Amino acid sequence: MNRLEFQCVVIGGGHAGVEAALAASRMGLKTAMVTLSADTIGQMSCNPAIGGVGKGQLVKEIDALGGEMGLAADRTGIQFRQLNASKGEAVRSSRCQSDRKRYKLYMQHVVCSQENLAVVADEVSELIVRAGRIEGLKTATGLEILTPTVVVTAGTFLNGRIHMGPQITSGGRIGEPASVRLADNIRDLGFEVLFFKTGTPPRLDGTTIDFSQLESQYSDDRPIPFSFRTLEIPQDQKLVPCHITHTTEQTHDIIRANMHRSPMYSGQITATGVRYCPSIEDKIKRFADKKSHHVFLEPDGLDTDEYYPNGISTGLPADVQEAMVHSIPGLEKTRMTRPGYSIEHGVIPPTELRPSLETKKVRGLFLAGQINGTTGYEEAAAQGLVAGINAGLKVRGEPPFILGRQESYIGVLIDDLTTKGTDEPYRMFTSRVEYRLIIREDNADRRLAQYGYRLGLLSGADYEKVVTKYKAIDAEVAHLRQTRVHPGSGLDDILKKNNSSPLKQPMTLSAVLKRPEVNYQMIAPFDGTLKDFPPHVIAQVEYEIKYEGFIERQIKSVERFRHLENIKIPAGMDYNISGISAEIQQKLKRFSPLTLGQANRIPGVTPAAITILMIYLKKLSLERRS
Repeated sequence: MNRLEFQCVVIGGGHAGVEAALAASRMGLKTAMVTLSADTIGQMSCNPAIGGVGKGQLVKEIDALGGEMGLAADRTGIQFRQLNASKGEAVRSSRCQSDRKRYKLYMQHVVCSQENLAVVADEVSELIVRAGRIEGLKTATGLEILTPTVVVTAGTFLNGRIHMGPQITSGGRIGEPASVRLADNIRDLGFEVLFFKTGTPPRLDGTTIDFSQLESQYSDDRPIPFSFRTLEIPQDQKLVPCHITHTTEQTHDIIRANMHRSPMYSGQITATGVRYCPSIEDKIKRFADKKSHHVFLEPDGLDTDEYYPNGISTGLPADVQEAMVHSIPGLEKTRMTRPGYSIEHGVIPPTELRPSLETKKVRGLFLAGQINGTTGYEEAAAQGLVAGINAGLKVRGEPPFILGRQESYIGVLIDDLTTKGTDEPYRMFTSRVEYRLIIREDNADRRLAQYGYRLGLLSGADYEKVVTKYKAIDAEVAHLRQTRVHPGSGLDDILKKNNSSPLKQPMTLSAVLKRPEVNYQMIAPFDGTLKDFPPHVIAQVEYEIKYEGFIERQIKSVERFRHLENIKIPAGMDYNISGISAEIQQKLKRFSPLTLGQANRIPGVTPAAITILMIYLKKLSLERRS
């Protein structure tokens, strides 16, 4: 038997696998990525887009930690938009349409040229586990790889089943085999394997679309990059529009008439689907009174005519899909290049994981991405990055890297999964984040770059850029708070032109800037110093001043939150404590929380139980000191 040795092995080459493998190798570990084909590394299996509401924040955080997704999006984007731009920085999110082919090629180049990283094209058939610890794996070709850490990022391949009407085929993506043996092996190791459902729409030939009937959606004039390492999106980077159409009553009639042929409604699929990205069949059932649903036509790239119709994901038979497409304005004569389909895939309950994404059952085994019950490229990449980092720290013998809810969207994502679990495919939203005023998209580098630098994922030069930028922002905020302007200074005329009342007494520029109708450009001439800040830096200066009171209140809330997070719970704790019910004791034993804060977030654990546990832990601490 052929035998290789590595310090970390990543199974899978999707978004989670790429970030995990890059993180481990950049931390100095001899790393292997085992994937079925090197040609599919970085593949965008669903829509060719990065970011979105809540997801753009994840991409910015991945970037701040030294991940690759943000850079890839900047290099391959063909449309950039700021979502929720009118609703304020706290919920503003970036999104870009990427060139599917170029995104994949970019990631393949980065992976294949990365030092300490080898790509092995093979199928993993078995994990080697002894005495509750990972020791390696075996492949379908008879290769044995010895390693102390493994990161499984199987995506939709773990026992994946593709549904198109009544037709069922085994596969992780259309035309690609599923990881059946690995799924069986994981189940044999004692893990519960559940099934979630996702899907994809048909693809369309753009040369047959009547764009004259469609609404155009153009890129922002001055796109804001995802990566703080990208100075700007080059002016010569070609940007193209997306287009919007909608379903009709005829569309809905076609779907209703064929609902019995949908695997979701025929009983063929019993797995739980994505609530926030439902199939068109789900939309028709759940929103029966709605006359139409938006369909976003997203180009696959600059060198192809294929379009992705976002909004009509379906598992209906191909003939029904074709009739459905032809009932939509602008698509009456459109040719389907390939039909959509539904897919069921294996999921391990994420409550089986520690916050480091290491499994509780097997030391050295980490899980990331859709195998943890999430949906979305961004959620997968974030988990992959954290799992890769923690695999590296495990090998080094260092404590795990765990981000808190109060400091990142990534922290919220992982905490939600590991303390609450999920009974449906989990996706990130700004509404899940308690402290979104202070963990915004625009300040991800401020919050997290220090970690990326310490872990060895960001260069000293890149980190210094962040430090310099925020020194300038802080200095400008302080300057505006100190600089006073007087009535009759010339600012009054600008205020009047912008429907703001003139000054009646001397005021600081920061006080003037707090007015809703006033922006930085209006007061800049009275600042006393000439500054050439880019728009995204100006936006941060404005935000820090305009929302000062709200930010201060949230910081105080974080301090209260941190109190519970700082109270550690000893490993292997016996929760047989008087006053805590047997049911709650069982939950605490099952989840094994690391802190009192985590225990507080376990569903069903009452405030009274937390109070009793807090008193008990304080008593334990006093006894140890005495």
